[in-house]
Amino acid sequence: MLKNTKAVIFDLDGTLMDSMSLWSDIDMEYLGRYGQTIPEDLSVAIEGMSFTETAQYFKERFSLPCNVEEIKQEWNRMAYQKYAYEVQLKPGAARFLRYLRDREVPAAIASSNSQELIRASLAHHQVSDCFDRIVTACEVAKGKPAPDIYLYAAGLLGVKPDDCLVFEDVPMGVQAAKNAGMRVCAMEDDFSASRRELTRQLADYYIRSFDEVLDGSYEVLPRFNHAI
Repeated sequence: MLKNTKAVIFDLDGTLMDSMSLWSDIDMEYLGRYGQTIPEDLSVAIEGMSFTETAQYFKERFSLPCNVEEIKQEWNRMAYQKYAYEVQLKPGAARFLRYLRDREVPAAIASSNSQELIRASLAHHQVSDCFDRIVTACEVAKGKPAPDIYLYAAGLLGVKPDDCLVFEDVPMGVQAAKNAGMRVCAMEDDFSASRRELTRQLADYYIRSFDEVLDGSYEVLPRFNHAI
């Protein structure tokens, strides 16, 4: 999988961090303040959206009285302690990140989350020095599945898109990286289990732990026919 890879780009939530489920709790609490409940289609509806796009979506769909910046600030406040002290790395992530760092393989985060929460989680696990760039979807024109965030990250790393390997966990994220012309390894995540088959259809590789990348036990998905 790593052969001919000149840079590695990671999604954060559900891919590098086991953090997706906490957002259900935050959404439940936040919407509950306005007497509303979480619709069944919410997680799919906002999949891939940037932090700003998601806040705008919430404001419009749920007729919230706050402006977009106020919504984002409150989400950051509600989630900060979790990211700074509780959210865990996915299995094998620290080992893999240090493997890339020690071999001077450029790495970046390309996430729909906020800079504040991303940096808090990386600092908590002492892996901040493993990344050359941290990019959020709020810094580009469109969130995932548009390729913008991945093309931007590749440009900052100084590599061509087809030299990049991306790790993602949901269909919109995988599609964004494929739209950018990159190879994609899908990470298993229980939160998005209902979308797993679609994720597998879109990705080139599949893992349940980052240890599988280093020990060669990762799954090469049928649609991928390039040299390994």
